[in-house]
Amino acid sequence: MDETRGDPSMEDGSSAATPVLRISQLDAFELDTALEQLVWSQFTQCFQHFKPGHLTPFEPELKALLQLLLWRFTIYSQSATVGQSLLNIRYKNDLSQAQRYRPMSRSQKLWFALCTIGEKWLKERSHSLFLTRPAESAVHKARHALSFLNGFAKVASLLNFFLFLQKGRFPTLSERFLGVRAVFSRPQGVRDIGFQYMNRELLWHGFAEFLIFLFPLVNTRKLKASVCSLFAPLDGQGGRATEAAHCTECALCGEWPTMPHTIGCRHAFCYYCVKSHAIADMYLSCPKCGSEVRSLEPVKMHIQPV
Repeated sequence: MDETRGDPSMEDGSSAATPVLRISQLDAFELDTALEQLVWSQFTQCFQHFKPGHLTPFEPELKALLQLLLWRFTIYSQSATVGQSLLNIRYKNDLSQAQRYRPMSRSQKLWFALCTIGEKWLKERSHSLFLTRPAESAVHKARHALSFLNGFAKVASLLNFFLFLQKGRFPTLSERFLGVRAVFSRPQGVRDIGFQYMNRELLWHGFAEFLIFLFPLVNTRKLKASVCSLFAPLDGQGGRATEAAHCTECALCGEWPTMPHTIGCRHAFCYYCVKSHAIADMYLSCPKCGSEVRSLEPVKMHIQPV
């Protein structure tokens, strides 16, 4: 049965002729990877009360089974992954000479599953298999052959990715070998963006970049201390060390002062708090009253009996 029958968006082939953005094709892979991780995490939650490591010996097979189920209800039935469906794209049989859209053939779908799901399973299973086998000559040769093929595949994938960046087609080797290409599912309409919207976006982005540049330059701690000092009561200079001795919390961390010290005002500080802040900020001031650091002196705490 022709899957394009009754679909007016596929009759003229306009959607297949419009090239898909490279970023859209790469975003589809990221969405598919996130979906696989989500399905696997939800599956493992079903066995969270079992013995730890219960699924480890069968983890490659279980992952392949879940990916096979996703393939059955996405690629096999719709010629599109979940990520592609969200981005309004799908696979097209690029080997067909017809101008209008042609879905993937059955053989292409089966080979697609073998090249994607089978490749992942083989990598995970061969790694665990070689770890449990003794270091024999045959095993060593097989391991060396697989590592060579893996390196060759990575180099080929890198070269294919460079071709994809240049041409905008076939981001993976599997798609290039199978002759399947990503096309739009529906014709793309003309995007009309008003100048008012563009000006608002440009102004907002410029303002956001200005704030990102400005905020690190503002000493928020000193600004807060200056504001608090405006509402603090005016006290004389005398007796400040004595008043600091009766403070039961550090003016910086809010906890009981450890090795209490004073900077010349009536508040107490932990030694390590005030020392580290003084190293980070050479213009350190008291966050309670705004007094600048004059001299760091230890104080003795007077604990009144209850």
